[in-house]
Amino acid sequence: MSETLFAFDERNYRKCQTAFRGENNQEYYLGDYSIAAGSVIDVRADKKAVGCYSIIRLRSKTTLFFRRSWSHIREDATDLTVLWFVKRGRLTVSHQRGSSEVEAGEFAVTRSMTPFAIECHPGQDGSHEVFHVLVPTHVLRRFINQDVTTGFSVPAQGRHFEIAQRILSDVFEDADELTDDTALLLVDSALALLTDVIKERNNSAGVRQTLAEKRLQDVLRYIEIHLSDPKLSTIMVAEACGISTRYLSYLLKKNGSSFSSLVWDQRLKEASRWLASTSPNEISIAEIAFRVGFKSPAHFSRLFKRVFNEGPREYRSTCLANRHRELLAGSVSNTLQ
Repeated sequence: MSETLFAFDERNYRKCQTAFRGENNQEYYLGDYSIAAGSVIDVRADKKAVGCYSIIRLRSKTTLFFRRSWSHIREDATDLTVLWFVKRGRLTVSHQRGSSEVEAGEFAVTRSMTPFAIECHPGQDGSHEVFHVLVPTHVLRRFINQDVTTGFSVPAQGRHFEIAQRILSDVFEDADELTDDTALLLVDSALALLTDVIKERNNSAGVRQTLAEKRLQDVLRYIEIHLSDPKLSTIMVAEACGISTRYLSYLLKKNGSSFSSLVWDQRLKEASRWLASTSPNEISIAEIAFRVGFKSPAHFSRLFKRVFNEGPREYRSTCLANRHRELLAGSVSNTLQ
């Protein structure tokens, strides 16, 4: 069953910046979010979580603005691709290659690891509605091995789009009759259909990466694949990608990071996800540290505390306590029903 991610009106719309990502900032990614003032302010987003995906329906009676800059990316390196179906109104997407206008009945893509700005405009009927899917980019690569740039858009026509939208809508509207595994399988099927169209349209449109973009993609992919290797180094990555260590540093700096900060940040985020989803009986903190590429559990603990303001043991305890409270709340809710 879907749940409300946020709802804003004339009483609370100025608080949207601190609330648009939902409880504990679990959705979307860091950026500047604002809502235009108007005689009618009615903005609502409902979401359905399916595995690592989020399906979100956003409706609004006024113009919405969102901007993600390099400083946001450096602070929050959440790597998500968003697949947009515009139902009413239009989107204006400004990106590094220019801008794109996405009208009702069209499909678009945005990516969180490149700067962009987006405006959501109501249509002639005074309403704006989009239906979009948040997909971790590394998961999307299972379906499509080419990067799709922010601003990619095509008419959402043909059987592939029709079936994909129907699947996603059915999963979104499902009243918990589908099992989690079945819902996940259906969303995967919808993504396979969509990426087939994206690949075909992307190739026919002649969208080409620059050599630097291709090199950076190779570097980031190699780092992601070998993240758990404690021997991962600039020399190792540069040799595997056929570039010099100096050029590797240049590419990463241009992308807003350094090699060490990129690797440690990704390892710590992976470790935090592991800690949040497991108990001490399942896997020890030392084992998690080794599995994400740290040579020393002590080094891991120091860096983890520096970033998360608490040690891995305390972080895991907090997450376990939160999960326990959620389970109790769910149990109480079911009992009352």
